[in-house]
This record gives sequence, C-alpha cells and structure tokens, in this order.
Amino acid sequence: MSRHFVFILGSSRPGGNTEFLTRRAAAALPGDVAQTWLDLRELSLPDFEDIRHDGTREYTVPTGNEKTLLDATLAATDLVIASPLYWYSVSAPVKKYLDYWSAWLRVPGADFRQNMAGRNIWAVSAISEEDPVFAKPLEETLRISGEYMGMTWKGALLGYANRPGDMEQDAKALAAAETFFAG
Repeated sequence: MSRHFVFILGSSRPGGNTEFLTRRAAAALPGDVAQTWLDLRELSLPDFEDIRHDGTREYTVPTGNEKTLLDATLAATDLVIASPLYWYSVSAPVKKYLDYWSAWLRVPGADFRQNMAGRNIWAVSAISEEDPVFAKPLEETLRISGEYMGMTWKGALLGYANRPGDMEQDAKALAAAETFFAG
C-alpha cells in the first residue's frame, strides 16, 4: 500500500507556527507520497454527544464535516495531528476531533478500530516553553489514543514559538523537520 499522509490542522489561527512547522516537515516527504490537509477551523464539528449508554439512540453513518474527517482518517496510512500546545495538551478542536473517535468506533460498517490498526500516528506542535517536558501531556494524549486503536506512535516534532512567525527562527526545529517523517 502506498503511503498517504493525512494532516489534521488544529490551530485556531490560520498559517500559525504549528502549521508552518508541519508544512516544513511535509515538504521533505518524497513526491510520490499522497498528502491530504484538513483544517479543523474549516471542518467544524458540533459538540460531541456521548450516546453510548442512552438506550434509545445509536450512532449513525456520519454526514457533512464529520464524514469528511472520518473518511480522511480511514484513508490515512500516516495520521499527523498538528496542534499547538494549549494549556499543556491538544487544542480544543483536536480534542473534539478525538472525541468523535468514540462515535466512529460504533458507526455501523466503519470498523474504525480495526481499520486504524497498523497505521502511524505523529504529532507536530508549537510550544511556548523552551523546555519540551511541558508538551508531554499533548504527546501522551496522542500516543495513548493511537495505541488504543492499534496504531504505531511515531513521535512528536516540537518547535519553540510564542508569537506569530517565531517558528521561522527555531533553527533546531526546522532542521529536525527535514527528517522527521523519515523516522
């Protein structure tokens, strides 16, 4: 199977530091690797409602933005979550996207967990603390979520940026981006 990278952009700011770093890393992928870019600001989801124990309703095949996200997620060999570090974890749009995984586990015919098994999950994040230990909750959220699905955690690319445009000055992160997806 040829590789297909799906990039989930979870920033609240268009063209922010996390996206800049993610695009820098993606530029180093071989030309024959398919890439799909999805921006959660453009594919907003309603608040997630957990109806697992409702007893009267069941999850149905999604439509609209939810279907777009489910289909793209299932098409990925490599799922890249690009989320700035917000209060030591993923951004609110990324958290909502992950909440929907709970529904997709129960969508008839999706076989979400079985289909995600064996895929790769990656993270890219701009952090405003120079010590990367502050990004551990973000990394662990994504690693554990992926492992629950049987996915392989491929690591996190972190860059220091506090204000718009700062990522362009983080030489260490930019150098790491050149080989990040090769790992």
